[in-house]
Amino acid sequence: MKQSLSLKWNLESLFSGGSSSPQYAAFVEETETLAALLLKELQNSGDAVPNPNELTAWTDKLQAVVSRLREADSYVSCLTSQDMGDKRAVAWTERIQTLSARFKQAADLFDAKLASVPDSHWHEWGGQAERSAIIFPLNERRDSAKDKLPPALEAVASELAVDGYHGWGEHYNTIVGRISIPWEENGSSVNLSVGQAANKLDDPEPAVRDLMASKWEEAWSSQADLGADTLNRLAGFRLKLYGMRGWSDPLREPLRINRMSIDTLNAMWTAVAGSIEPLQRYLALKARRLGKDKLSWHDVDAPIATSQAKIPYEEAAQLITEAFKQFSPDMAKLAETAFADHWIEAEDRSGKRPGGFCTSLPLSRQSRIFMTYSGTPGNVSTLAHELGHAYHAALVEELPPLAQDYAMNVAETASTFAEALVGDALLRRAESDEEKLALLDDRLQRAVAFCMNIRARFLFETRFYERRASGMLEASELCELMVAAQKEAFGDALGSWHPHFWASKLHFYLTDVPFYNFPYTFGYLFSTGLVAVAEREGASFSKRYDQLLRDTGVMTVEQLATHHLGAALDQPRFWQDAVARVVADVEAFAELCK
Repeated sequence: MKQSLSLKWNLESLFSGGSSSPQYAAFVEETETLAALLLKELQNSGDAVPNPNELTAWTDKLQAVVSRLREADSYVSCLTSQDMGDKRAVAWTERIQTLSARFKQAADLFDAKLASVPDSHWHEWGGQAERSAIIFPLNERRDSAKDKLPPALEAVASELAVDGYHGWGEHYNTIVGRISIPWEENGSSVNLSVGQAANKLDDPEPAVRDLMASKWEEAWSSQADLGADTLNRLAGFRLKLYGMRGWSDPLREPLRINRMSIDTLNAMWTAVAGSIEPLQRYLALKARRLGKDKLSWHDVDAPIATSQAKIPYEEAAQLITEAFKQFSPDMAKLAETAFADHWIEAEDRSGKRPGGFCTSLPLSRQSRIFMTYSGTPGNVSTLAHELGHAYHAALVEELPPLAQDYAMNVAETASTFAEALVGDALLRRAESDEEKLALLDDRLQRAVAFCMNIRARFLFETRFYERRASGMLEASELCELMVAAQKEAFGDALGSWHPHFWASKLHFYLTDVPFYNFPYTFGYLFSTGLVAVAEREGASFSKRYDQLLRDTGVMTVEQLATHHLGAALDQPRFWQDAVARVVADVEAFAELCK
C-alpha cells in the first residue's frame, strides 16, 4: 500500500450532494412512507391475533425499514461529524430521529403482536426453516414486549423523546461547538476545536500537555452548567420512563441491550478490581520514567519517549494491513478496501467532532470511519480499532437485518481484538529495548483505559443515577462524584484528576445506549481471551472467530462464550485469566525500565 492515501472520506458515492443531496432526501422520504405504511397496517389490525401470513409480511417489511433507517442514520451521522457547523445536517438528524420514533411505534406494535401469538402457534411459525436465522431476535422482541408499557404509551414516550430525550443528547454537539481553545503554534495564534485540542493532551512534550490540560479543564468548566443541565435531563427522562415500566434498576436496560446478565457484569468487575495493584505499579514506573513523583491525569497516555517520530498515515495503513494479514487474509482485504475506497475521514482540521467511530451502511455494504489523525501511536490504535468494527459489519452483511443487530459489548470485542493484533505484531517486530518499552507502554495504556478509566466512568454513572433519583445535581456535585470515582478506580496512582471529565466525554450524552462504558471493558477482556485462543490454535482459529462474530446478533454473550470457547462468563475464572494476561505486560515493562 505505497500509494498516497486520502485523509478524507468519500460520502458522494453514498448520496451525492452532502446535506443538500436530492438522492438522500428521496431515500429518506421513501423510508418514511414505508415506515408509515407498516405502522398503519399494524394499527388497523386491531387486537386480533395475527395469522402466519401477516406475521411473515410484517417481519419482512420491518426488516426492510430497519436496513433503510440504519443507512439513513449512518449517513447523517457522518455529515454532522465532519462539520459541526452544517445546520442542514443537524436538521436531517432531527428528521431521522422523528422517523426513528415513528418506526419505534411500529416496532412496538409489531412486538406486541408477536407477544399475542399463543405459544403453540408461535413455535410452529418460528420453527420454519426460513426463520431460523432470526428466531433469536424475534423471541427477544416477543419477551421484551411483555416487560414494557402498552404500545400506545410506548409510542407517546417515543414521540416525546425526539425533542426531549434525544434533543438533550444532541445538545452535547451544541456545547462542543461553542468551545474554541486559543493556542500558540509555530509563532501564530490559532483557535483549536475540541478534537484538535484533545490530541495535544498526549503530546510528547510535558509543557504542552500541562498547558493544554489547564486550558481543557477551563474550557469545559466554562460550559459546565449547560453540561450538567443536559446530563440531568437525560437521566431524569430515563428514570421516569423506567419507573412507568416498573423497572427499579437503571442497569436493566443496558444489560438487556448488551445481552448479558448482572452475574456476568459483577464477575467481570470483580476481576477488574484485582488489576488495580499491578496497574498502579506500571503507573508508578511510568511516572519515574517521566521524572515525576506521580503522573497527572493527562500524563497517563503520554508517550514515554522524550521525542517521538510521527507515523505517516500511509505507514499506519501498511502496518495495520500487514498485522491483520498475519491473522486473516479476509481481514486484511477489508482494511485494504477501506483505505483504497476512501471509507475513512482522518484529516486533522477544525470544525470536526471529537473522538472516533465506525458506522455501517447495510444497503451500501460499506462502512465509514471517523477520526482525527495526527500521527501518534494512539491514532494508529484508534484506526485499527475502527477497522475491527468495519470487519465485523462486513461479516454480518449477508445475514437478515434482524440478525445483524449485535450489541455494543461484542462490537467492542471485534474492535479491541483488531487493536491487539496490531499491538502484538509491532511488539514482535521491535528491535530495540526502547521500541519494546514504548509498545508495552501503549498496551498498558489501553489496560489502564479499560480497567481503570472505564471503571471510573461506570462508578460515576452508577452513583449519579442513584443521586439523580432524588433530584438534579449541580455541576460541582458532578465534579465531586467524578473525582471520587477516578480515585477509587486508580487508587492513589495519580497526582491530579479530571473533575470535568463528565462534561467532556460524549459517551455520557448518548441516547441510543445508556451506560456507554462497561461494554468497552467487556469487549477488551473478552477479546483478550480470544487472542489467547488464537495463539494456541494458530491460523485455524480465524474461521471460528469469523463465525463467533456472525453469531453476535443471535446469541447472548454467555451463549457465545459457551458455544465458541467453552467458557462460563458468569463465573470469575474467565475474567481473572483475562486480567492476568493483561497485567502480565507490567513485569516486562518493569524489566525494561531497569
